Amino acid sequence: MEGSSRLLIMGGAAGPALLSRFVELAGAATARIVVIATASESPETTGAAYAERFRELGAGSVRALRLSSRAEANAPESEAVLRDATGIFFTGGDQERITGILGGTATDTLLHGLIAGGPVVLAGTSAGAAMMSGTMITGGDGPGVTADSVRTGPGLEFLPCVLIDQHFAERGRLNRLLSAVARYPHELGVGIDEDTAILTGGDSFEVLGSGAVTVVDAGAATDIRVPPSGPIALAGARIHVLPAGCTFHLPGRRPVTGPQSEERERAA
Repeated sequence: MEGSSRLLIMGGAAGPALLSRFVELAGAATARIVVIATASESPETTGAAYAERFRELGAGSVRALRLSSRAEANAPESEAVLRDATGIFFTGGDQERITGILGGTATDTLLHGLIAGGPVVLAGTSAGAAMMSGTMITGGDGPGVTADSVRTGPGLEFLPCVLIDQHFAERGRLNRLLSAVARYPHELGVGIDEDTAILTGGDSFEVLGSGAVTVVDAGAATDIRVPPSGPIALAGARIHVLPAGCTFHLPGRRPVTGPQSEERERAA
């Protein structure tokens, strides 16, 4: 994981330990961090606040990059700032602002290239986490598992084949993640609690922080029925709840819950 580009995807309300881990991954005293607050209603205030926090946590260089229009997301000046970064951080707010402003722009293309080819860490919290998936959860708070319980749209797909939800346990979002996965069973549902994150690298992710990550896997489901209205039928799906220290292998959709599990795997 240390030798490849990484995604640090936070469920919101990230505490000092998670933010410090981001600074460390970006290079600590030699880090060059760029904060993007496009999702925020007050991007200048939000960007400046995160920049100050990262400086307090020991980052060598931090700056906020204003991307509030597609023109700014296509500007050569923005590309130059991002190419120099060792860590890029997306704040919370409204994930549809991120996709609407960045989708398909030079910044979007550049970020995908940096992830594929360089030792940079791309992080996001709350809305900045939701936009990391290809099919993005944009809202929904219905009381049951129904097609109407979740709204989705296109994300920026920095982490393919997943559906990311955030503030997961704190806002009771299991119903909407189940609803989303039933509608898109080829996607792996990943619900991230507050002050919790997944750190990806290669073909797996590791769980960090004080909460847990809930994984919903409909790959083995024996029956899925999604009517236009009313309850969804979802039989045989798998649910994993993974606290810090657990890992999840994405190609095989396989959790590893601790050192004993890893030892059993090696012995098998």
